[in-house]
Amino acid sequence: MSVDLNLTDQSVIISSMTKKATMAVAPSTRRASAKGQAPDANEEAVAPASNRAARTAERRAAIVEAALEEFIARGFAATRLDDVAKRAGVAKGTIYLHFKDKESMFEELVRMVMVPVVERLTTLPPPTGSVRDLVEAFASNFLKEVANTRRGDLVRLIVAEGPRFPSVADFYYREVVSRGIAGMRALIELGIARGEIREKNLARFPQILVAPAMIAVIWQSLFARHAPLDAQDMLRVHLDLIFGERRTT
Repeated sequence: MSVDLNLTDQSVIISSMTKKATMAVAPSTRRASAKGQAPDANEEAVAPASNRAARTAERRAAIVEAALEEFIARGFAATRLDDVAKRAGVAKGTIYLHFKDKESMFEELVRMVMVPVVERLTTLPPPTGSVRDLVEAFASNFLKEVANTRRGDLVRLIVAEGPRFPSVADFYYREVVSRGIAGMRALIELGIARGEIREKNLARFPQILVAPAMIAVIWQSLFARHAPLDAQDMLRVHLDLIFGERRTT
């Protein structure tokens, strides 16, 4: 199956899904092979099950990939399961073997495409350097992995259609936004404790810290053709306002 979603880690996610499915159903076969023994009849029966699990995982991933393309192209409201099935190359009934409805399919899409990025970005290394360095690394990676990728399209879809589908927006907030906010608040509190951030009220509004990254996501789709935005430079100016200008030697 060809997978190209313009996402830096999407192929890794799909490969991981298939690998987990394969490994979960065939532990005894692996042990026999490792010892150089021939598997018995029961173990031989496991191999087809392993293959089926791998194919199921691949099919599920293909459906999610197709759903991403359809949601971005048509919007949440206009996307039909028939079109997702056609793009994925499966029967419509196959979709119902994996997802109960369009909303649950969208939730799985968010879990696969956005949640790993937020977890990776918020799991920062121990703060041996400055808090500003950590914040700048977080925001720079967000710009690289979200703003100009399919993930950015997904964020813009939430912004555009979230008010019409509050349950979708609520899910996105729980799975993505709340985690990002918690990570930013922790960094702000660390910066205040170290004396790097003087405005203590910033901890009440952690959204301010990464506002340039969100502005870049929205600006990219609406106004970039009129006024290209250097998001990295904007981020540096923004952090100068919060932390003070960097000292040069």
